[in-house]
Amino acid sequence: MFEGRTLVIATKHHKEQAIAPVMEQALGVRCVVAEGLETDELGTFSGEIERTLNPLSAAKEKCRRALTHSPYDLAIANEGSFGPHPALFMIPADEEILFLIDTKNQWELPIRTISTETNFAGQQIQDEEALLAFAEAALFPSHALILRPFKDAKQDIVKGIQDETLLLESFRKLKAEYDSVYAETDMRALYNPSRMKVIEELTQQLVTRLQQNCPECGQPGFGVVDVRSGLPCGWCGQATSQILAEIWACPKCSYREERLFPKGQKEADPGRCDYCNP
Repeated sequence: MFEGRTLVIATKHHKEQAIAPVMEQALGVRCVVAEGLETDELGTFSGEIERTLNPLSAAKEKCRRALTHSPYDLAIANEGSFGPHPALFMIPADEEILFLIDTKNQWELPIRTISTETNFAGQQIQDEEALLAFAEAALFPSHALILRPFKDAKQDIVKGIQDETLLLESFRKLKAEYDSVYAETDMRALYNPSRMKVIEELTQQLVTRLQQNCPECGQPGFGVVDVRSGLPCGWCGQATSQILAEIWACPKCSYREERLFPKGQKEADPGRCDYCNP
């Protein structure tokens, strides 16, 4: 289905560096970047342009625009978002989505991951000592920083800082005018190797998914789309919040199947039971 075809990557932030080698080696496609595609029109991490679409819809829209402005029929796009981990509330997380659209065969496949391997952070800074401490914790200079007068400021923003001289000069200029400066990590992929690595790992997951065919129609991309909790407690037998089954589905036809005990466990640890360990 993929051998010899051209895959257009909807990016302006060099994400092809993470996506293209994996897709080309595994699927035999030729990757190209969508020329002139302005993905920032859908929103920016630094907030000058507000996002109006949710991450999944934004990734799909990037694919659509890439296909509209190119002669190809196979496109992939990425969208990332950052914030507290949904389960580990005090830990920052990177949620990445890859969206693949194949208009020739009329199907699409989204895939996502949540990773704690991120330097995502921001802090109001009063002096250069605090700035350099923040920079070190944020993996500067391999990972770029952004400076602005205050959090959510829409003007006087300095992005993509990867040089200490520029960092200090920008800080002093903003500090003289605003008395305080907000420093944050630049989460654009080309300025953030940690994020680029997560995108590469997600691309590997996508390839694995594409190598699994639907048992009903043979379509690539058969995989997990949901889970069902309720694994019984090993002591009392009551349902717990642990995963009992995975729901597998085809991205094209309506075929779905439930696979019990995906981790090989038929009973939950009583320590995870609300009755035995309230």
